[in-house]
Amino acid sequence: MKKLMESPRFKMNILLVFMTLFCISLSLFRYYITETKVFFFLNWNLFLAWVPLWLSSIIMAFHIKSKLSIAMIMIVWILFFPNSPYILTDLFHLKVRNTIPIWYDLIVILSYAWTGLICGFLSLIDIEKLLSGYSNERTINGIVVLFLFMSSFGVYLGRFLRWNSWDILNNPFGLFNDIVVRFIYPLEYTKTWGVTLLMGIMLNFMYFTFKLIRNNNEKHVRSENIDY
Repeated sequence: MKKLMESPRFKMNILLVFMTLFCISLSLFRYYITETKVFFFLNWNLFLAWVPLWLSSIIMAFHIKSKLSIAMIMIVWILFFPNSPYILTDLFHLKVRNTIPIWYDLIVILSYAWTGLICGFLSLIDIEKLLSGYSNERTINGIVVLFLFMSSFGVYLGRFLRWNSWDILNNPFGLFNDIVVRFIYPLEYTKTWGVTLLMGIMLNFMYFTFKLIRNNNEKHVRSENIDY
């Protein structure tokens, strides 16, 4: 038990819980001051951002070996993963309001966006560990890059076309049509590919920076333990 509580992952999970509570407290305080629910939707968005982390944690915690079970969870994970970086686009809602200073709203949105992003990055690290048993590092890095660009495309679908993760069940033909037409006529949808490309590059830089810092910290901790 003590070893579990001292593990970096456990500490990160606890930190994420406190970050989430901080986000909720910001929105509740805003509601108390303004009596408006303008940013209450961020709580739902953050809940969706947690879903990929819960899914990847289930695979890792229960040591699921069944390829069918892993494949099913992975499909759901891919559908929900774009919800983690999606909150970054909620900055579109930032504007001057008479009821509360704009700097407060900026902190609210950034807090939710950062928490959601870390949830997604941790879940992606879990997926990398899972894939490490099936392929080499170079191939896995290529898959990760692809996932992040797919996520950017998913963010575009959600932000600009207003599709949700569960629309794959509610309206699969409408969603499929909006996706396919953009691949068939890419030059007619430059906004789609501009958002996907640039956000994908940004997310890749952010994720691999996060991963590098995390790996360096873990190596430092292990070296200290060995010295001790």
